[in-house]
Amino acid sequence: MTTIGFIYPDHAAEDDYPLAEQLLGGAAADEGDIRLAVEHIYGTDKHAVAELLDLGSESRLADGAALLKKHEPDAVVWACTSGSFVYGWDGARDQADRLAAVAGVPASSTSFAFVHAARALDVKRVAVAASYPDDIARLFVDFLKAGGVEVVAMASADIITAAEVGAMPPEAVVELAVRHDHPDADAVLVPDTAMRTLGEINAIEAALKKPVLTANQVTVWEGLRLTGQHRLVRSLGALFRHLPGGSA
Repeated sequence: MTTIGFIYPDHAAEDDYPLAEQLLGGAAADEGDIRLAVEHIYGTDKHAVAELLDLGSESRLADGAALLKKHEPDAVVWACTSGSFVYGWDGARDQADRLAAVAGVPASSTSFAFVHAARALDVKRVAVAASYPDDIARLFVDFLKAGGVEVVAMASADIITAAEVGAMPPEAVVELAVRHDHPDADAVLVPDTAMRTLGEINAIEAALKKPVLTANQVTVWEGLRLTGQHRLVRSLGALFRHLPGGSA
């Protein structure tokens, strides 16, 4: 049994994680069970710099790591894009390192997951379809640039709270991603773990004819990467149909 722990902010789209666990289990049960354990921390439900810095603070993540201890995770991921990239590349690296130290296992965050996933798919140029206000979305663009990912187009839906994002119907999620594609983009990135996307990935990719990387998708993938695991899952997009070092 491999257990991956996720620290998830507040409540919005955390049901993507039991769905992912179900899909991962059905994909390769003979390779050993994968358990995705989710624990919550709480802050102000607002996409604004000061609030996000507080949400991703060392003390709050230490609280999350303490909640995950009972699950005995093999790795821990801070399942929040904006609460990691708001610190910038070096600050997010320090955030993940401090989380690893307090959790006693390898750790990462959703922001790094996007960069690692893009590299795994050899994606060099992306379009960003963000739910955030413009100033927050631009910080994500800066983070991607620091990770070597070129952003050829960025759109922001100007949604202030995670609760509002979590209430988006499936058709709105698909429309957001598809409408903000760009012909020069190798993939479309949809940040914000508050958005339910796992059930919509294949529909988005079918419309785009290119990969889509979404926050909860790459967060789960990053947890697998940290533990040296891999699963081929047809329903979770190109990222989960890709063999490390090989082809889909």
